[in-house]
Amino acid sequence: MNISETIKYVGVNDHKIDLFEGQFDVPLGMAYNSYIILDEKIAVMDSVDENFGDEWISNIKAALNGKNPDYLVVQHMEMDHSSNIKKFTEAFPEAKIVSSKMAFVMMKGLFGEDFAEKQLVVAEGSKLELGSHTLNFIAAPNVHWPEVIMSYESSEKVLFSADGFGKFGANDVEDPEGWACEARRYYFGIVGKFGANVQAVLKKAANLEIKTIASLHGPVLTGEEAKEALRLYDIWSSYGVETEGLAIGYTSVYGHTKKVAEKLAEILKTKGCPKVAIFDLAREDIYECVEDAFRYGKLVLATTTYNGGVFPKMKEFIDHLTERNYQNRRIAFIENGSWAPMAAKGMAAMFESSKNIQILDTKVTVKIAQTEETVAALEKLADEILK
Repeated sequence: MNISETIKYVGVNDHKIDLFEGQFDVPLGMAYNSYIILDEKIAVMDSVDENFGDEWISNIKAALNGKNPDYLVVQHMEMDHSSNIKKFTEAFPEAKIVSSKMAFVMMKGLFGEDFAEKQLVVAEGSKLELGSHTLNFIAAPNVHWPEVIMSYESSEKVLFSADGFGKFGANDVEDPEGWACEARRYYFGIVGKFGANVQAVLKKAANLEIKTIASLHGPVLTGEEAKEALRLYDIWSSYGVETEGLAIGYTSVYGHTKKVAEKLAEILKTKGCPKVAIFDLAREDIYECVEDAFRYGKLVLATTTYNGGVFPKMKEFIDHLTERNYQNRRIAFIENGSWAPMAAKGMAAMFESSKNIQILDTKVTVKIAQTEETVAALEKLADEILK
């Protein structure tokens, strides 16, 4: 995780955590990254989660080898990166704290003080000269908190990207699926609402030569990995289509709607659909489902009518999509209703405020169980989806 001889990793890995931010399942743990730039002036880049303060301070002292840091750069005030700011000031009382104006206001809320005598306020265009290294600060509001700044170190071409380009998983555990899978779930779960803000930062980054991306979560990205991460972030934040194919999300009370959804998946594969991702919204990780809905350009939602409307787990899922600005997609509906099917109408209403959503004309209605007529309707729907 060391970037170079002069930029060292001093972060920590968390294997005790079960839910990140109280909601995201993290079976591979979590990393809280921190870095130290060794130069005439020494800068520590960000803090770590409250539970790892002593380990973090120990890592810093080991990297310093008897020296003292001059600065703690705070790019993001979320508590998994800021909780040990005060511990840092106690360990290194001469060091200054470098951050945005809003971050110091948040420190007052977290610690009861804003470290007024240690403050060095920076904003868009500010620079911090360390010697042969220079930190150039980039305002990144709402990626994903309003106080965020990123830092570009111009001599080694390193972008310290705060939570941007982060992923779930500890750094000392190999992720068999690589960076993109858990980075995608992380992005759409946490940052997805703020696509316009991410696009604004990417436009600034386009003017920089970036060799390395050092996020606050996950591995350091270099070379082609860094280029691919920038490419995917551009797709994700512009709500573009990453992978050709389709996602099917369903809920099923007694298994009949599940069978219909699975039948549609079978028909689509037979007709040559390049990829069909299908998921049970009541039983699978909801954020894995959100990830797939954003990954593909087409989405089919299948659910039962419930209390004259939409089944609760489906409503929850659609809420997750719309609050993250779901857009630029084609959507089709399958509804099941024993006597008065109303789910499709209810689902369509939930997307009324979404941008550039095309709801397909073909709607499949099931009266309890799949029939030959249902299969014929699914065939017609598949043809419209694949047009």
